[in-house]
Amino acid sequence: MDTHPLVKLARDTIETYIKTGKVISPPSELPEEMKGRAGIFVSIKKHDELRGCIGTFSPTQPNIALEVIQNAISASVRDPRFPPVASEELDSLDISVDVLTEPEKITSADELDPKRYGVIVTKGWRRGLLLPDIEGVDTAEEQIYIAKRKAGIMPDEDVELMRFEVKRYK
Repeated sequence: MDTHPLVKLARDTIETYIKTGKVISPPSELPEEMKGRAGIFVSIKKHDELRGCIGTFSPTQPNIALEVIQNAISASVRDPRFPPVASEELDSLDISVDVLTEPEKITSADELDPKRYGVIVTKGWRRGLLLPDIEGVDTAEEQIYIAKRKAGIMPDEDVELMRFEVKRYK
């Protein structure tokens, strides 16, 4: 099975960074899916368990390739929930890349479908995000609860809601 170019870029980034401490450059000729700008999440799993996941809900880099490189490194060594990935683990990692659509404001949980949409909750400066189609998250209420918890927002606090879709590459 061919690996999608975004996933290959994320894997090459992680392997190079873990083995050498160096940040790779994007391809000199960017394929179409690496052009443009978008929020990107890189998720790392090991034996079907989350091992790291970091991303940006809106673009911070000039193109998707640079966004993937930045977030792949962060997911592998800067996710505060996990120790940095070790070189012995590299062969057992599954990597996925989510390309986010532009978030849109919604007025209630009725406009969410946790299989289709991710959610962003905002209260003042606190913001939490949960990607769509997460195993074990079956309702919009669960999705909002988890996103609030990630942001340090109490369950009973009112929040602004935004939703987005992703293209997930594995």
